[in-house]
Amino acid sequence: MALTVTDPPKTSKIVSDTPDPPPDVVTTPCDAWPRPYYLEDGLRKVHPYHYTYNTYCKQRWRGREILDIFATEFRDRPLEYYKDAIETGKVVVNGKKVPSVQECVKNGDIISHTLHRHEPPVTAQPIGIVHEDNDMIVINKPAGVPVHPAGRYNYNSIVEIMRAERGHDWNPLPCNRLDRLTSGVMFIGKHAKAATKLTDQIMARTVKKEYIARVIGEFPPEDIICDQPVMQISPKLGLNRARASGKDARTIFKRLAYYPPHSPTTNGENQKPEDTRTQEEKERATNGMSWKLKRGYSIVRCLPLTGRTHQLRVHLQFLGHPIANDPIYCNQRVFGPLLAAGDALSDDDSEIISKLSKMGKSEQAEANAYHDEMVEEYNKKKAEKMTGEVCAVCETPLYSDPGEHELGIYLHAKRYASEDGAWGYETGLPEWALPPAGVDGPVEATKETDPLALVGKVENMDINEGKCGRDIEEDLKQRPLVAIPC
Repeated sequence: MALTVTDPPKTSKIVSDTPDPPPDVVTTPCDAWPRPYYLEDGLRKVHPYHYTYNTYCKQRWRGREILDIFATEFRDRPLEYYKDAIETGKVVVNGKKVPSVQECVKNGDIISHTLHRHEPPVTAQPIGIVHEDNDMIVINKPAGVPVHPAGRYNYNSIVEIMRAERGHDWNPLPCNRLDRLTSGVMFIGKHAKAATKLTDQIMARTVKKEYIARVIGEFPPEDIICDQPVMQISPKLGLNRARASGKDARTIFKRLAYYPPHSPTTNGENQKPEDTRTQEEKERATNGMSWKLKRGYSIVRCLPLTGRTHQLRVHLQFLGHPIANDPIYCNQRVFGPLLAAGDALSDDDSEIISKLSKMGKSEQAEANAYHDEMVEEYNKKKAEKMTGEVCAVCETPLYSDPGEHELGIYLHAKRYASEDGAWGYETGLPEWALPPAGVDGPVEATKETDPLALVGKVENMDINEGKCGRDIEEDLKQRPLVAIPC
């Protein structure tokens, strides 16, 4: 895929707020330089620009109508936009306008889509450097920034931001991948040989990874091993769920700290307020939303032994302690009052997909962080959603700027280390994992809570030795929303 225009640029030019009209026919590759960034309100933003996506017909697209492909595979624009784009020639097949929206694509077809591109803003926080040598850069990736250009993001990606900082000809080569919402340790190869060497180690599972998460409620103090398989439900929405028929997945969890709700006393200390309400009164006050009964939050060390998409987020949700500001897996509007704790057998995927698809469009995603005592009232109300306004150039619906809580989730890749101990890199605890003001707690990871101590024992276990989804579900019914060690 490439940004393309009819005529090659002769010189670099200053980015204007008024974009040029899109080309009628797209043939000549071009690359905007300098990148059209600007900083505003703590965000890195990109001026809108015209861009052409080019892609070969995927196997699953063969024999399907072109409008059906855009309607089901892409989420960036409404159906009406894609219909108009096909009819007016913004979408072409093999460089030619198609006769109708019912035109079927076939193997070998190249589909091109020229549009006025609006990239979402990301944090203006700089990319931290943990280590750098002649072969590799180890970075501390900010939350909310995707690694590669994908979907709505292009210039607002780790690869393009680093290219903009180090020069157009510099080619960053990511060796590992973190989700857009996740922060932490990433490796950027300076040349292909170094990138391939480290990538091969990661693929061979000879590299151990540790993450830090902040979850709702009091996570159990004992060692927790979750073997629940993970299945992809919707690639379009990035939804995965705990499913007995999914791919094998295993994670070790170890609690680092638990912070109950606290309030200042007259001598400046903090204490947990006594809740004298009956259980019935508590249930009534939370409108049946059981997750609101989980008081305080825990900082949990996570060691994934497999690498499934959203594995940590799905496993923590299954255990009844989802990441506190996760807009998907900690969203009671989508998953209901129990937040899918212990659920590996339900058949409500279509309903979940329908609810999730509305989030960020007509309504705000209500993760528990919106009720977090550490999130300011301003950010509780401010969330990225459609404003009701449209772009004067392309008439696409415009989104508001995201709130701080939407730029990332409480999940941080803290440490990567080779299995043989030859190398290792880590960051400190992220700010959200530190003790609240005036409260005692660990300010760094402690040896006694290191999940690596359990790796040898766990790797010798059969993947099915632990309790199955039904067993855990039954335990959760007896002891609601408490994680059960396998």
